[in-house]
Amino acid sequence: MQKSNVMNLDQQVRAFGGVPFSHGSLLPLLQAYKRPNDKIARWLAEGQLVQLRRGLYVLGKDWRAAPASLPLLANALLGPSYVSLEFALSWHGLIPEGVREVSSVTSRRGRLFETPLGRFSYLHAACLVCDRRADGGRPGRFVLPDGQPGQGHLRQGGADPAAPGGQRQEHACVLLEDLRLEPEAVRARWTRR
Repeated sequence: MQKSNVMNLDQQVRAFGGVPFSHGSLLPLLQAYKRPNDKIARWLAEGQLVQLRRGLYVLGKDWRAAPASLPLLANALLGPSYVSLEFALSWHGLIPEGVREVSSVTSRRGRLFETPLGRFSYLHAACLVCDRRADGGRPGRFVLPDGQPGQGHLRQGGADPAAPGGQRQEHACVLLEDLRLEPEAVRARWTRR
């Protein structure tokens, strides 16, 4: 392959940025190669590509202009899913601890992915994918069975804010003591709406 074509190929691949992409997305860029999988294997060995799971890649650190978005990677690894639980609470500054594992909720069976970019866990929950007619929201938005969108991160460990009276104190303990939820941050977030 000519030097200018190699430069062009590198630029085309770098255009993926921090977005995960599939094996099938690389093949059209490598159509000039007799054995495109050998080129992909070489990029993996050189660290120019990072394999998240079979057939799913992200650019290596040296080829990425910006860090990869962990929530975006989590959604690409297993779908349908949404980032939730401790990671979402930490991301929004509602708990003081940093969280190293990206936790998500999915309607599929629970899974765990250990990747070079981090650990991604998926907890099964009975979720519904609703369309605009069902809940007045955007198509594909996850809604929990009681119809409260976006409450999955508060339901961890049974921490349901809409629970009947006797359970509310238990839920407050889970949120404030176990998860160390910052009450002022929660109050500020919900009063902005």
